[in-house]
Amino acid sequence: MPLQQGSARMRQRTVLLVGIVVLLAALVLAVVLASLLTHGRHEVSPKMLKWKDRGTTKNLQEVVLGRCYNYITAQHPELGDKDCLKIWESLKDAFIYKNPCNITPEDYQPLMELASHPIPCNKSLFWSRTGDLVHRYTKSNQNFLTLEDTLLGYMADRISWCGDPSAPGINYESCPKRNECESNPGSVFWKMASKMFAEAACGVVQVMLNGSAEAGAFRSSSIFGSVEIFNLDPDKVSEVHIWLMQDIGGPQSESCSGHSIQRLVSILEERNFKIICEDNYRPVQLLQCVHNPDHADCRLCTNSTAIP
Repeated sequence: MPLQQGSARMRQRTVLLVGIVVLLAALVLAVVLASLLTHGRHEVSPKMLKWKDRGTTKNLQEVVLGRCYNYITAQHPELGDKDCLKIWESLKDAFIYKNPCNITPEDYQPLMELASHPIPCNKSLFWSRTGDLVHRYTKSNQNFLTLEDTLLGYMADRISWCGDPSAPGINYESCPKRNECESNPGSVFWKMASKMFAEAACGVVQVMLNGSAEAGAFRSSSIFGSVEIFNLDPDKVSEVHIWLMQDIGGPQSESCSGHSIQRLVSILEERNFKIICEDNYRPVQLLQCVHNPDHADCRLCTNSTAIP
């Protein structure tokens, strides 16, 4: 009788051990299957990847705050009520600890609201492929403003930033280019800022294009061609003046009668804008002539008399 009871207990223990082993095996199998099923769904930290563009500007906070304070105190004291610390925090919150390929317009909305300010009518100057020339012009002529002459554009001009899901939340090594992912911090920011700049334009607006560009002066893929032109308000903008600037000495790739300019004119006319196009707008050309004073293009209106 005791032997039978001992054998029964041994069988019970064996069955229990087998059951535990089977349960553990099932749990391990479930974990493995779950891992296989979710493989690839987890975000890979961008820090593990090497992006093609430069990383976040060193001392970004100090650069942004310095530019902000300079803009609202030295350049535009009428904007002295702007809170530069809040503006910096809203910029930082838009990208820090975030995947740099998943940035949305909503991320930047608080920044846009904090940094926006009115643009006087007749002063908006848009541009494409004329960055150096257009900004030299606005520095010498305070009657016009580019996006980079507004608070938002002034703070962000020629700097870069992007986040990283891992600490410290900012990638100083590299950031993605637009061809790597379109929803990167820089592209989303400039599209939103450009949209807001265009929406604020009123009266006569100007656009400076490059008549020496081989591929044509107007590109539908540019920020001006894809964002700004479609956010101008026909009820607020009375005319669009196109300044088609060619390099001193050429090449003269396109004039106001050129193919890409006519495409631009058609788009503007469809949106009920009045258009004036001028080849080599003289005030801007004179600025170009500062570096080329002896060139024939710079002597068109010169009537000098030699002194005996």
